[in-house]
Amino acid sequence: MSIRHILLGLLAGGPSHGYDLKRRHDERFPEARPLAYGQVYTTLQRLVRDGLAEVEGTDSDGGPERTRYRSTEAGARELAEWAGQIAPPAPFVTNEIFAKVVVSILSGGDPDTYLRAQRAAHMARMRELTAVKTAKGADLATVLSADYALNHLDADLRWMTTTAARLTTLTAEVDSA
Repeated sequence: MSIRHILLGLLAGGPSHGYDLKRRHDERFPEARPLAYGQVYTTLQRLVRDGLAEVEGTDSDGGPERTRYRSTEAGARELAEWAGQIAPPAPFVTNEIFAKVVVSILSGGDPDTYLRAQRAAHMARMRELTAVKTAKGADLATVLSADYALNHLDADLRWMTTTAARLTTLTAEVDSA
């Protein structure tokens, strides 16, 4: 995920302070890892350096001075270009579950037990996400995020089911090699 572009997208709604951008990110991307304040401010400094954002002013409101940022025309153009780019499907399998199953097979472990436990963890997470998205008052960002995660978990579950059915063959292949 491009934090640079996410912040530009949040700034497209109007000028904002770093604190507010962090808060809005965490609200709009509820299933993503929350941003650290340092990451927000470092990214904002880079956006300013690169001419994609600029400082609009500062406020103090009786507390510490807060800098207000806004997107520039160059920032809006870069955001539009990035948003229109097709994200290529991942060229390689990088999933930790896949790696653990393969290592378990190669090392004479118990991949079947691991797959059953992982399946149970996936099912529990799916129940949590379903409750989150169907809760009264769930906003669109929460529902979309939960749907995205649920579909990925479902794909993992389908792979686990297929792999569990092939374990005898896979283990035999390794044993004969």
